[in-house]
Amino acid sequence: MTDMVEMEIALDLPVSYMARTRAWYAALGYSPYLWAREEAVPFAPPPRLKRARVALVTTAAPFRPKLGEQGPGAPYNAAAKFYEVWSMPSGVDPDLRIAHVAVDRAHWRVADQGSYLPFDALRMAEAEGRIGALGPRLHGLPTNRSQRMTRSVDCPDLVARLVEDEANAVILVPNCPVCHQSVALAARALEAAGLPTVIMAAARDIPEHVGVPRMVWSDLPLGHAAGRPSDVACQRRVLALALDLLEQASAPRTTVTSGLSWPGGSVWKRDYMNPSLLSAAELAKRRAEFAAQKATARTVREG
Repeated sequence: MTDMVEMEIALDLPVSYMARTRAWYAALGYSPYLWAREEAVPFAPPPRLKRARVALVTTAAPFRPKLGEQGPGAPYNAAAKFYEVWSMPSGVDPDLRIAHVAVDRAHWRVADQGSYLPFDALRMAEAEGRIGALGPRLHGLPTNRSQRMTRSVDCPDLVARLVEDEANAVILVPNCPVCHQSVALAARALEAAGLPTVIMAAARDIPEHVGVPRMVWSDLPLGHAAGRPSDVACQRRVLALALDLLEQASAPRTTVTSGLSWPGGSVWKRDYMNPSLLSAAELAKRRAEFAAQKATARTVREG
């Protein structure tokens, strides 16, 4: 594990998120997670964006103050998770937070929603005539470890809502590793229904392993798939790449790299989910904390 991490930093390689999560949860005493994988990838015809209604799908959660800390630097908060697809009018300014179990908290300190939700960037694109219109609703997709639930419940629900919105194209933005799997499965379902999609990703290996039509990948810490924080030009650049890819991709499994780098260098790649940096006592503490959050999540899900 340590050798692999050092190589990623030395050669500036993408983080191997599937390997990292496998090593991390093994160190905590859990069985390895089996990631979804598909061979054939559906691919809808490209849209004419100047006339298109473009919808946005996120895995971030609406902020609920009564549920405790949420956002930059906050610990994992299972109580703030959601387990059903949600929708809200796109005419209002959302307040969405990330309280996922495996976002990069160590290097996520700036509360800039634009890093994980290209909402303002899409509004600018609409004002400039790059797209026809922003979809009437913003949609949230749950982060379900259960692939069965994602495939059989969440994806059909999301497809139905976007068809109702008369969307012509869909941008999906995940946050944690399992989020990347969820939006990959959702993108496949949407493409099968005739809706072209593009994923803005920070974890490259997971969507490519699942098999997705189009993806813009940024080599930034998780939680920044839409661009660096407090950098509007950067966020607009990532969106522009996503819109170009929607129109120009000619085949599925097309990945475009944004070429962005993190201001603090690549040390975040060493720190992310690296059990070799923790003592046995610290790992035991993390396991106890994770078990407590799992119990909270179960209560919320079943309640």
